[in-house]
Amino acid sequence: MNLDILAIAAHPDDAELSCAGTLILHKHIGHTTGILDLTEGELGSRGSVETRYQEAAHAKEILNLDYRGNLKLRDGFFEHNEESLLKLITQLRALRPKIVLANAIEDRHPDHGKAAQLIHDACFLSGLSKIETIDSDGNKQTPWRPKKTFHYIQDFYLEPHFIIDISSTMELKMKSVAAYTTQFFIQENENTKTYISANDYIEKVKYRAAMMGKKIGVDYGEGFQLKTQFLGLKNFNDIILPEYV
Repeated sequence: MNLDILAIAAHPDDAELSCAGTLILHKHIGHTTGILDLTEGELGSRGSVETRYQEAAHAKEILNLDYRGNLKLRDGFFEHNEESLLKLITQLRALRPKIVLANAIEDRHPDHGKAAQLIHDACFLSGLSKIETIDSDGNKQTPWRPKKTFHYIQDFYLEPHFIIDISSTMELKMKSVAAYTTQFFIQENENTKTYISANDYIEKVKYRAAMMGKKIGVDYGEGFQLKTQFLGLKNFNDIILPEYV
């Protein structure tokens, strides 16, 4: 598989909340897209691993993704070590994405910043020929390095280096978020309330997108950062990611 854009997320629903509008936008113009979740979200206070897989599958249909997978690292306890890096490198070499969208560099949930560094480093190491990995058929993989890694913005407000106009895809983005019913909506006879199941959380997601959009003069936007400043972005109102690498 050769993906144009792969979003890598610490937990199922991270990508939907943070960059789903961008994924849908690029899918609509003919690019191949995917999401790779690092963990199964097993530490979530509500729902179960089984329901998270069901919800992720529903979101995949809404987003019309070409690929969705799960690396099955330990939620909350995965480490930036050789084992985790090699698992991620193996997937990068199998999927061969041009662009990687990664977790926020810094955020409320410690897994997000930890994942950001893991993804950033794996994307670089995946291009080194002396790191050997084997695919699912037992064949030696060839090196592959994504052309660029961009970090989406999550719970903490971080000043974006650029913003994608998602006004045309905002409705589908919110439908993909709504696929995670156990996470964002109180169920009948459900007494466990969490930070993200509060009544106003979904409205905050919409407000953040509106705030990002306002910065570039559109209705809704999704912001991204780079670990180092990228000066190739000229027209913030009309960014197509594969053209800026």
